[in-house]
Amino acid sequence: MIDILLVDDHDVVRAGLRAVLEATGDFTIVDDVANVNDALGVCRKSAPQVVLMDLSIPGRDGIDGTREILKLSPNSRIVILTAFSDDQSVVSAIRAGARGFVLKRATSDRLFEAVKTVAAGGVYLSPEVSHCLFDSLQPGKEPTQGGMLQVLTHRELQVLRLIAEGNTSKEIAAMMTLSPETVRSYRKSVMKKLRVHNVAALTQIAINEGVVRQLTAGDAAPRVG
Repeated sequence: MIDILLVDDHDVVRAGLRAVLEATGDFTIVDDVANVNDALGVCRKSAPQVVLMDLSIPGRDGIDGTREILKLSPNSRIVILTAFSDDQSVVSAIRAGARGFVLKRATSDRLFEAVKTVAAGGVYLSPEVSHCLFDSLQPGKEPTQGGMLQVLTHRELQVLRLIAEGNTSKEIAAMMTLSPETVRSYRKSVMKKLRVHNVAALTQIAINEGVVRQLTAGDAAPRVG
């Protein structure tokens, strides 16, 4: 039996993953949590063999979570789940210490294969992810979601995404477990590096670079705070 910790901010996704994995009889779900902080709490008490974690968790994302979990539980193996296969996310996850990368639209069999492969000490990339990564390394190809954003650190990219999603500095601070002053410092640094002077311009860059989707009429507008 392989012990698994599930980390995803959607209750329905966690319930579905638990049902599919436990039905095989090969996996035990030690816990399922909605954010990185709760995942760290579980890892302080136990060391799950595999952590199956969503990449795009609000606040501290899956890449940051991978680093922090491995500090507490270095023998755990991280498998990243994501709806997207951009090469920058793949490379960032691997550099953070992830051993697997699986698309959410993958079949159950591929998910099972990923967990078993990683638990046995191997590495696993969904075929679509492998193709994306390979294509990005071809001569003349540039990594996706790169360009001007490559000047940003991972933390700055997180702050940019959360600002563009309409969160205030206070809200971002709570999600990232930082002080509002630190968030404002990150925001100032991002603006300086991207050579813009307001949140609206930051949001437009985030949309253009694929960090967030285009806002619709029903979405919250970016706020400053």
